[in-house]
Amino acid sequence: MHLVPFRYLTFIATAAIFVLSLFYYDHYWLPVLAGALTLVGISDLLQTKRALRRNYPILAHFRFFFESIRPEIRQYFLESDSEATPFSRSQRSIVYQRAKEQTDKRPFGTQLDVYAAGYEWINHSIAPAKVTGHDFRIEIGNHPDCPRAKPYSASVFNISAMSFGALSANAILALNGGARSGGFMHDTGEGSISPYHRENGGDLVWEIGSGYFGCRNQDGTFSEERFIANASSEQVKMIELKMSQGAKPGHGGVLPGPKVTIEIATTRGVMVGEDCVSPAAHSAFSTPLEMLHFIDRLRTLSGGKPTGFKLAIGHPWEFFAIVKAMLETGITPDFIVVDGSEGGTGAAPLEFTDHVGTPLQEALVLVHNTLVGANLRAKIKIGCSGKIITAFDIARLLALGADWCNSARGFMFALGCIQSQSCHTDRCPTGVATQDPQRQRALVVPDKIARVAHFHQNTMKALAELIAAAGLAHPQELRPHHLVRRISPNQVKLASALLPFLEAGQLLDPSQLPQLPPVFGLYWPKAQAASFQRLD
Repeated sequence: MHLVPFRYLTFIATAAIFVLSLFYYDHYWLPVLAGALTLVGISDLLQTKRALRRNYPILAHFRFFFESIRPEIRQYFLESDSEATPFSRSQRSIVYQRAKEQTDKRPFGTQLDVYAAGYEWINHSIAPAKVTGHDFRIEIGNHPDCPRAKPYSASVFNISAMSFGALSANAILALNGGARSGGFMHDTGEGSISPYHRENGGDLVWEIGSGYFGCRNQDGTFSEERFIANASSEQVKMIELKMSQGAKPGHGGVLPGPKVTIEIATTRGVMVGEDCVSPAAHSAFSTPLEMLHFIDRLRTLSGGKPTGFKLAIGHPWEFFAIVKAMLETGITPDFIVVDGSEGGTGAAPLEFTDHVGTPLQEALVLVHNTLVGANLRAKIKIGCSGKIITAFDIARLLALGADWCNSARGFMFALGCIQSQSCHTDRCPTGVATQDPQRQRALVVPDKIARVAHFHQNTMKALAELIAAAGLAHPQELRPHHLVRRISPNQVKLASALLPFLEAGQLLDPSQLPQLPPVFGLYWPKAQAASFQRLD
């Protein structure tokens, strides 16, 4: 049996070096270093919170250090180009190249396994179309029931919701400046409209969450007066009511009081230094009918600006209830943004990140089908968000039913984000997701404005080339039959054959229900406009 356990040898050796260096060494650095390490070892032995430090004094810190840099080691040295965790090196590289206006071409063929299940492509035409421009736009909000309607011509690719507070002031400045330069829209996120959203004058979608930031009374309820003050800004082009988000659907949030600075408090309409709470549910309404009346109220108060809502799909009968409320009241939103569960720039509990909410493909198809089946699709535009980076990502989702796409993390990469996944620590290494003044100084706004605009422009150019190759003139012509997916090494299917797509008005004919996909046959009859609860 050893008199001294082997695990203590590093500590004992360090202490011995310290003692000997006091008598037999002429320079100061060795006793200082050995003495500091000896103090660390003594601290490890005396502390009671970590067993590893008590059993392996000094040595335990090496483990903690290497564990702390494990993501970086994996990302820089071990990760393959196509391994998406959550975004692959290939995906990040294409954003960096397009943002910096570097070549985005790749030699020697695809790195993807084209015979693996799940591989997708768009069939090209033997007679490609001639597409002269790349500024693809759609009109949102030409509402027939709103005499003061102020429709907005939106790009098919825009900046998704990210709040000031989650992102730094310089990041917001750069994103909005890029949006103005490139002619696309910038969603504020639920943190309201900060001075940094206003400074460069880019088009804004004002997102209003359950905390009603920017339009709230002191008790957290909705304030008409404050809403009108912000919504009347010429810079605000659309109003988006946030029901839920892909990162953590059904979960509220709290910005701790110490993080509520004067700037954040002023922007959100809360008290400095007090917890800033986003409730899990809205207080302005509690039923689908009340929700639609609230949306109509917002549209009226804003002077007719396009007004809609964003949600992550959960219980299907709840969305069906909203659609039934549209049919009952005749009130329709101008747009719906579908947020997939794979989306999300904000930090969330692991269980919510990994196992709550519907992925974007299924969510988008459900929303599109429901509106088609209820004869409402022509009145309502659909946006979507969730891991959208390339022109193919955009084309794929437009083929499945979307009218436009939003990207959050894609534009973060354009700002210089390196996917360190430290957004929630306030120690973002590139100054994108931090409120630390010194760290965000590294993000030089004029340079990043150009990169944001370049990423958008070059992605749109790639989209133009893609649809031209498919023989189309505009992305809105994409349909499910343009998208092909491999099912097995020996079988492929068109998305139109693989996924269910309803015909116009099918949900309004009870005799059609038995022939529809089970989700509609089972839950459409159980949805009710007066409640989010299903009928039993």
